[in-house]
Amino acid sequence: MSGTTDAAGGAPLLDATHDPAARSWVAGADHAGTDFPLQNLPFARARRAGTDEPWRIVVAIGDAAVDLAAVEAEPTVPSDIRALVAPLAHGDLNTFMARGRAARVALRHWLFAGLREGATAREADVLRRALVPQSALSFTRPCEIGDYTDFYTGIHHATAVGRLFRPDNPLLPNYKHVPIGYHGRASSIGVDDQAEGARFHRPWGQLKGPDDALPRFAPSQRLDHELEVGVFVGTPNALGRPLTMDEAEDAWFGLVLLDDWSARDVQAWEYQPLGPFLAKNFATTISPWIVTAEALAPFRVPFVRPEGEPSPLPYLDAPADRARGAFDLALEVRLQTARMRAAGVPAVRLMESNFRDAWWTVAQMVCHHASNGCNLQPGDLLGSGTQSGPGEGQGGSLLELTQGGKRPITLPDGETRTFLQDGDTLEMRGWCGGGEAGDGRARRIGFGRCAGTVLPAVAWPG
Repeated sequence: MSGTTDAAGGAPLLDATHDPAARSWVAGADHAGTDFPLQNLPFARARRAGTDEPWRIVVAIGDAAVDLAAVEAEPTVPSDIRALVAPLAHGDLNTFMARGRAARVALRHWLFAGLREGATAREADVLRRALVPQSALSFTRPCEIGDYTDFYTGIHHATAVGRLFRPDNPLLPNYKHVPIGYHGRASSIGVDDQAEGARFHRPWGQLKGPDDALPRFAPSQRLDHELEVGVFVGTPNALGRPLTMDEAEDAWFGLVLLDDWSARDVQAWEYQPLGPFLAKNFATTISPWIVTAEALAPFRVPFVRPEGEPSPLPYLDAPADRARGAFDLALEVRLQTARMRAAGVPAVRLMESNFRDAWWTVAQMVCHHASNGCNLQPGDLLGSGTQSGPGEGQGGSLLELTQGGKRPITLPDGETRTFLQDGDTLEMRGWCGGGEAGDGRARRIGFGRCAGTVLPAVAWPG
C-alpha cells in the first residue's frame, strides 16, 4: 500500500502498515470494535499491576501489549531494532521521541511484520514471549512531561462560551489570527491508569458571586471538564530557532485524549487580567496510549476555513497543511454518577464532536509555539483546547451543555447535573475510521479510555 508522500522530506505517509486487509495472530487484534488493531501500535508506559517492577514502554495490540523490556532481552532481535528498543525497555520514551520519524517508522515496521498473520516463526516467537494482557498492567504517564501548554483551537467552544459573556461579540478580535494559549502545570497531569481512572479531589479556591461583597475561600461548586486532544512533541528545536510549518509537522510524535478539568467559579474571579491559574492547574487527565502520527496518516483531511474567513499568516500556512493538516477524529464524552455506578447503570453519552472542526491544526500549534524561539522539548504536551462541535448538544464542556448552569441535564435515572458532583466519573473516547471496523479504506484506530473521577475536597489543614 503506497500512496501520498510527505512534502516535508518525501517520507511515505501510507505504506504496508496501513493495509486494512492486514490481520494479526494476536487475540482481539482483529475484533471489529478494538481500539488497537495491527495498524495502530500505540505506546504507553506500564508495569504489572500490584508490583513495584520498573516502568517500561509497551505497545498495544488487541487485548495485549508488547513488553519492550522483554523484547530487548531476546538475543535474536536485530541490532538496529535493539538500539531503538534499548531506552524503551527502561521506560524512557523521551529519548526515542527525540530520534524522530525515521526511528518510529523503523520500529513500527518491525513490530508490524512480527505481529502480522503469516509472520515467520522466528519473528512471531520473539513477540509472543513479550506479550502481556493489558488487563494485567498498571499505567503511568507515557513519558516525562517537562512543560504543558493549553491552546484554544476549538472555535465552536470559544464562540459558545464567549456568547455567554459577550452575546453581541463572542470572539475577541485576535482569535481568528493567532493561536491562543497559556502555560499550564505539568506536575498535576495524571493518567487514566485503567483500574479506576484518574482520581482527583475537588479543588479549593477563591469564589465571588455577583451578589457577594467580598470573595470567600471554599471548595469549587462549579466543577467542569473540557474535552481536548493532547499533542506530544517529539524532536526538539534549539532555543532561539523557530520552526517552519514543515519542520513543525515533523516535530510532533503523537496524540492522546486530554481532559482539562476546570473550576468555573474560581476561573470567573481570578482570570482577569492574566488568564487561567488555579482554576485549571489542580488536575489534567490524559489517556495512557500515545497514538503515533504514522498510525493516524490515513485519517488526515484538508484544513479548510469557510469562505470569507481570514487566512493564516504566511508563517502558519503551508500547502501540505492545507491539503491534509486536519484529522477526522471522532470524540465522545460519557458520564456515570456514583448512584449509577452503585446500581450497575452504564455511563450515558453527553456529547460527540470531531477534531477536524478545530480552527488551528497540530502543525500550526507547534509552529506558533516555537515562532518566538521557544525551545520545545521531547515530551512537551500541548492541549488543543475544548473540541466542541457546531451543532446542538455538541458542547465539549458542561458550561456549554447547560448554558452556564441555567439548563440542567437530566440523566436516565432522574438525576440532574449542571456541573460535576463528588463521585461523578467522566469518560472520554476517541477514534478514527467510520463504523466499528473502519470505513473499508483503513482500519478503525482508537485511543483507549480517558476517565477521571471526582473525589470530595480535602479537609483544609488546621
